[in-house]
Amino acid sequence: MGTASQSLQDLGDLLRQTRSATGLTQEQVADLAGISRPRYRDIETGAAAARVTTLMNVSRALGLEMMLVPQAMVPAVRALMRPEDEDDLPAFAAQPD
Repeated sequence: MGTASQSLQDLGDLLRQTRSATGLTQEQVADLAGISRPRYRDIETGAAAARVTTLMNVSRALGLEMMLVPQAMVPAVRALMRPEDEDDLPAFAAQPD
């Protein structure tokens, strides 16, 4: 599976998990985001890409917020998101050039 396809699948998995956790149906999320249910289904299953504005609307319908994070800060963001029971490792470590 290509990187783009895997990214669409990963995003769809996150949306599905969040939707399930909030107890919303695909129809409800689609209505809140202003798109059709089939369109939302395709995004959630990773079958189709979506415009940034559509992803922002879907994210907000699910109580999420999209952010652009500098690549150098991704390790720190991931460290903040990990469960507390993991080893207490530094949130950010400089990578050699």
